[in-house]
Amino acid sequence: MAIRNKRRAKAAGLPPGILIHVGEKKTAETVINVINYDEPGVRQKEAVDIEECFTYKNKSSITWINIEGIHEIDVIKKLGDYFSLHPLTLEDILHTQQRPKLEDFEDYLFIVLKMPHFDEQNNKIKIEQISLILGPNFVISFNEGKENVFTPVRNRIYSGKGRIRKMRADYLAYALIDVIVDNYFIVLENIGVKIGDIEEELMDDPRNDTLHKIHELKREMMFFRKSVWPLRELVRILTRDDISLINEPTKVFIDDVYDHAIQVIDTIETYRDMLSGMLDLYLSTISNKTNEVMRTLTIVATIFIPLTFIAGLYGMNFENMPETKWRWGYPIIIFVISSIGVSMLFYFKRKKWF
Repeated sequence: MAIRNKRRAKAAGLPPGILIHVGEKKTAETVINVINYDEPGVRQKEAVDIEECFTYKNKSSITWINIEGIHEIDVIKKLGDYFSLHPLTLEDILHTQQRPKLEDFEDYLFIVLKMPHFDEQNNKIKIEQISLILGPNFVISFNEGKENVFTPVRNRIYSGKGRIRKMRADYLAYALIDVIVDNYFIVLENIGVKIGDIEEELMDDPRNDTLHKIHELKREMMFFRKSVWPLRELVRILTRDDISLINEPTKVFIDDVYDHAIQVIDTIETYRDMLSGMLDLYLSTISNKTNEVMRTLTIVATIFIPLTFIAGLYGMNFENMPETKWRWGYPIIIFVISSIGVSMLFYFKRKKWF
């Protein structure tokens, strides 16, 4: 949290609309990919300079400009100036700590999403900000790093399968949002595996490390939930009648994304409840182990109380204790002590105290 607050503080006190990148630099250089398509065909190129994208603004075909790496402020500013993007929009694109949201600027829609992915190497969830600009005939996507989450959408455009090349730019925006939401289920599946492993560890041999894993996963789920929770409202707004850039045929598909968002949120809440229950189970298991140890020690101490009393009584060495000089005194005392110990063990066993 301290690191995030430090990054956020870089822009503190500056007037609105001042462009400054707040976040991690996840790519060495900015990569710009342009896909222009219509029903008959597809044109694709990797732009060397941002100015190469400007010729696609007024084309009747659909253009998707995908930018990987948002740390180069000049690139973002030139693109914003040509496509008439509001300065606050550009500021939000560069600030990677935004909440998921949707803003309607009449000429375009500005959408901020959070794309989680599971880092298998570090066994943690990482969350990247995705910003989308939806215009009448174009979509501009801004990615912090190089992720392949949009590959299925590219493949559908290239192959011409489905309806994506027959629809307008709003359907392309829907397809990008849909693939991001679908990626949530992949991350949740990995989280479910981690929860299952922790459950097995809890049942077999809970350790201090188990408690650390539970707390770490709870913290990840908290940040994950904050990234996903506004998504439901964002998708619902897209289906409203006053959003002119979304056509009626596309709203049917957006309703399906809304259902998926609800499923994601429900799954997150279920996992959070499971983690809370696992924490209670860990504490109960440790408490039960402690109680088992204390019960064993109590039984041992209880057995030795009368034995210690007898040993102490005949260890006082007074002269007027006739048993101390009796020939059979020692064997009888050993027999009495052994009998008492065995009898108490038998009694405790019948009472099922151990």
